[in-house]
Amino acid sequence: MNLKNLRLNVAIDDDGKSFFVLTIKVREKIVADGIQDKTFDLSKRGQYLNAEKFNQLSSQKDTIVVDMRNHYEYEVGHFENAIEVPSDTFREQLPMAANMLEEHKDKHIIMYCTGGIRCEKASAYLLHKGFKNVYHVEGGIIHYVKTAKEQNLPIKFIGKNFVFDGRLGERISEDIISKCHQCGKPADTHTNCKNDACHLLFIQCDECAAKMQGCCSEECKNQTQLPLEVQKNNRKGIDKGQMIFNKSRKNKLVQ
Repeated sequence: MNLKNLRLNVAIDDDGKSFFVLTIKVREKIVADGIQDKTFDLSKRGQYLNAEKFNQLSSQKDTIVVDMRNHYEYEVGHFENAIEVPSDTFREQLPMAANMLEEHKDKHIIMYCTGGIRCEKASAYLLHKGFKNVYHVEGGIIHYVKTAKEQNLPIKFIGKNFVFDGRLGERISEDIISKCHQCGKPADTHTNCKNDACHLLFIQCDECAAKMQGCCSEECKNQTQLPLEVQKNNRKGIDKGQMIFNKSRKNKLVQ
């Protein structure tokens, strides 16, 4: 009964292994936000927009569409005319979004994310900060595209939808709006550096993938040529956490 009427997002570009691993963890908060204000009420969130209503409202001149995902997700795909909040974490993103939109409190603000989870909190945060006309895309990009296809509606998302499984992206439109982080050619394929001591997440075209053998640098490429035991010894004690290339901080990777 607790799962009655629960919406399940289904992969758009399913290869049979989408979201293949199920991990259940108990967390104090489903998305870390850094909010300390005890008067913040998550239940007072923005209005849902289905695919049809999103298409209508996002076309109006007094509407601002805000991407509440990470910079590397926005880079390969986003809704038409959506603005980026260039942050590395959701914790940074919430106050940054409120500051960026401060002078537009009289406009319609539409927020969106991958599956709709982050925007439940983000839209509530803007309302908490005094915004009035706040909306968010029901079910996020995944549910929007699925619904738009079923109803033969125009799809306003361009490029790829980044996803957090082995695919690292779902193709929504044929547009390639990003560039290889190594050579600068059009590309939107994310990969993790093949050096197990690195695993940097970055965009790499097919030519650079072949030339660099899936690595982000010559140093990492050389590391992968060493015997496995030597590689294991070289990475002992190394904990780089989640490494993600940020194009806004560096124009491109040095080969």
